Amino acid sequence: MGYTLDHIHLVCRNLEEIIEFFTGNFEAELVGIKKFGGVDGATLNLNGSKINLRVLKENEELAAADQGIHGYHHIGIGVDDLDKEYERLSGKGYKFSLPPKEIDQTMRIAFFEGPEDLTIELLEKKA
Repeated sequence: MGYTLDHIHLVCRNLEEIIEFFTGNFEAELVGIKKFGGVDGATLNLNGSKINLRVLKENEELAAADQGIHGYHHIGIGVDDLDKEYERLSGKGYKFSLPPKEIDQTMRIAFFEGPEDLTIELLEKKA
C-alpha cells in the first residue's frame, strides 16, 4: 500500500489573516470556506497540497511560541529562488530565524515566522 500526505490542518485565531498569508505570499488558492468541528474554517490548495484551517473552539487556546509546541513544528514550502523569496518576504516585514543557508550540495533552507507564530521553512532544491 502506498501512503501520501493528504493535508495539513492548522488551528488559528484569525482565519482571514492566515488565508491572506498563504494566498498572498505563496499563490495558494482558496478552495472553500467550511466548518470543521462546528467552527469556521477553510481549505486552501498550495500547488496540489491541501491546507485545512480552522479557528479556535470556545474551550481552546493556542500556546505562545515560547510556551511549548503547537502540535506541529513547521511547514516546508519549496521555492525556485530562495534568495529572491528571502528578500521579498523580509521586505514585507517577516522575521527570519534562519536566513538562507546551504545544507548540502542539494538543498538550501531558511526559516521565518508567519502570523500567529506559524513557523515556515523555505526550501530550494538543487538539481
